[in-house]
Amino acid sequence: IITHFIIDSYDIISLEVIMDKVEELKKIINESNRIVVLTGAGVSTDSGIKDFRGKNGLSKEFDIPMEILLSSNYFYSHTEEFYKFYKEYFDASNIEPNITHKYLKKLEDDNKLSAIITQNIDGLHSKAGNKKVYELHGTTFVNHCIKCKKEYSSEYVFKSEGIPKCKCGGLI
Repeated sequence: IITHFIIDSYDIISLEVIMDKVEELKKIINESNRIVVLTGAGVSTDSGIKDFRGKNGLSKEFDIPMEILLSSNYFYSHTEEFYKFYKEYFDASNIEPNITHKYLKKLEDDNKLSAIITQNIDGLHSKAGNKKVYELHGTTFVNHCIKCKKEYSSEYVFKSEGIPKCKCGGLI
């Protein structure tokens, strides 16, 4: 019988404590009808998407902090490098929602989930079928020209050669 397990190689938590928390969460969910879920990178790692700061996160692969690589300042001053990074690491078109995304869809179908508020840009909550998703940082699936505001799909951006540009000449 397993009595303990390790989380992030640092904390040892008894299985009994975890099972108590799981039962408590199940009770809260069963008794609730207006749940709002806040999600971040951890929810998509089971789909194969790297988070930024985790033990195997993207920040470990670069000398430049993620906050700088993904900033508007970097976008305008290092546009080619930005898109090279963006295209390599942020194309979620072939990534599938995981069990967490699917469970949240079930909660919405059961009229328990009122909304999902996410920091994720991968679009997996919507891909799972959730309708009430608020993407705080937008999504890679919807892109706009910074000049004329025309909308472009992720396919257009990720399959474009070099820097994706609008017909008007603006950056997308």
